[in-house]
This record gives sequence, C-alpha cells and structure tokens, in this order.
Amino acid sequence: MRDPGIIEAPSVLGLRPTGVEDLPETLLGAGLATGLGAVRAGRVLPPPYAPERDPDTGVLNPAGIAAYSSALADAVGGVLDDGRFPVVLGGDCSILLGNLLALRRRGRYGLLFLDGHTDFYQPSAEPAGEVASMELALATGRGPRELADLEGHGRLVRDEDVVALGFRDTEESTEAGSQPLPRRLRAMDLETVRALGAAEAARRAIALLTGDSAVAGHWIHLDVDVLDDAVMPAVDYRLPGGLAWQELETILHTALSDGGAVGFDVTIFNPRLDPDGAIAARLTECLLRAFGKRD
Repeated sequence: MRDPGIIEAPSVLGLRPTGVEDLPETLLGAGLATGLGAVRAGRVLPPPYAPERDPDTGVLNPAGIAAYSSALADAVGGVLDDGRFPVVLGGDCSILLGNLLALRRRGRYGLLFLDGHTDFYQPSAEPAGEVASMELALATGRGPRELADLEGHGRLVRDEDVVALGFRDTEESTEAGSQPLPRRLRAMDLETVRALGAAEAARRAIALLTGDSAVAGHWIHLDVDVLDDAVMPAVDYRLPGGLAWQELETILHTALSDGGAVGFDVTIFNPRLDPDGAIAARLTECLLRAFGKRD
C-alpha cells in the first residue's frame, strides 16, 4: 500500500453537532497518524451548520454539503496526486460524497460500504432530513439533484460496483419506509457475514469489487456503528448487535491488503460519549492492526 495521507473532515452537516466533529482530533490524539506513519494532508472545514430542513430538497444543509463535497474531493485528489493513500477522518457519513466525488472525477470506481445501517433513505422517509442516513442512496444517484448529481457527474458509483457489508437495520429501515437496496447492489448483512465468517465474507466482497476490469479500484467506507453496540456505544444512533472488534479488524485488513483499495474513511464515532478515551484507544488499535501496523 502507498504511504497514507490523513485528511481531517470534521463535518456534521449531514447529522448535527453532537460531538462527531471531534473524531479527527481524538483519533490523532490517540496516535493514529504516528502509528500509520502518515503525513497530515490537511483539514477541510465545513460551512456553517443550519438546523432547518431545506424546503425544496427536504434535507439538512444541501448547499453546504454540496460545497463541502467539492472541497473535500479537492483534498482527496491532492493526496492521490501525491501518490499517497487517503485516510479521511470524519465527521458524519455525508463525507462519503466528497470522497467518491474525488474518484468520480477520475473514472469508474467501486465502494466497500461497512455500516450498521444501509443509509438508503429518501428525504420523505428520513425523520430529520439527515444526509448521514441517505448518503449511499445519493452516491448511487438517488435523491435531490443538488446532492445526487454533484458537479454534473450523475451517480458517483454504480449499483453493481458497491458491496454493503455488515448492516443490521433491515427491519428498522423497512418499518420507517426507507427505499430498499436495489437488486444490482451487492449486499451482505450481519447475518450473512456471520454465516460465512468475517474472513470469507471479506474475500467475497473484494472479489466482487475487483471482478470487473473496467473498475479502477474501490474506496472503503467505515461507519463505526457497524461494530457491536456493546463495544461501540459512542455513536448517536445505537442499534443492538454488530461486529466484534476482531471481525472488523479481519474485514478491514483483508480489504486494505488488496491492491484495489484506493482510499479509506472512518465516520460517526462520537468522542463525547467516550469520556475516558478507552473506546478511542481501542478503535485506533483496531485501525492500526487493520493497516498491518501492529502484530
């Protein structure tokens, strides 16, 4: 893998300012950059947060997220141009749009989507209009044009170039009226991952992402709520169950060891819900092991 370059992306435009914006500073303070041997490649600050839903799109901060996505894409593109591997520290899940926009400017890429939720809501079904619950839908071209057609590129990733892995919210999202995942999008829920085993599930996911020679590589998105709520309670939307630390480490290590991986982000960890820093330390350890930096 190329040497990593860390970008801080402390945006909560797709959620609300509850503490997720402190994720970059906290993980850096826990030794992530030092442990990775990474350069600090910049900090992309978001525009001001507006708490009211936009009447035209039905979501929070659509103009701000669109502008932020372009700015973040510039930063990610700069790291790629320098021959480094971008590691983007969010923020909420809406930062995924900027990361994928950086790749879409360059061609066709895939996505490994590790999240406890499918994040495929449409604005009419999302109770608060939070883009952090609909970023996968937007990335695949579904939703308000202001966010589903960034810079006129249309969808940032094709359905068939996505693998969603580890989610466990199917019953909840169905009851809330969320649109279902499309058939062409490859999906492995938590039950499937457990049936296959983490290592085999990861190998199959990577095989799906690398099976088409027209796809130049893939981004890895991690929402830490894919972890078991018992070990990762420091998130704003808790859901019982989830992956164990070792399962996540195995999946990430498999994905990051593959030559097709072109970038990585981590989102949603809320340090204010981790007052003694123990979860931040464990998350940092997990990420370092996933990158092969610890025995």
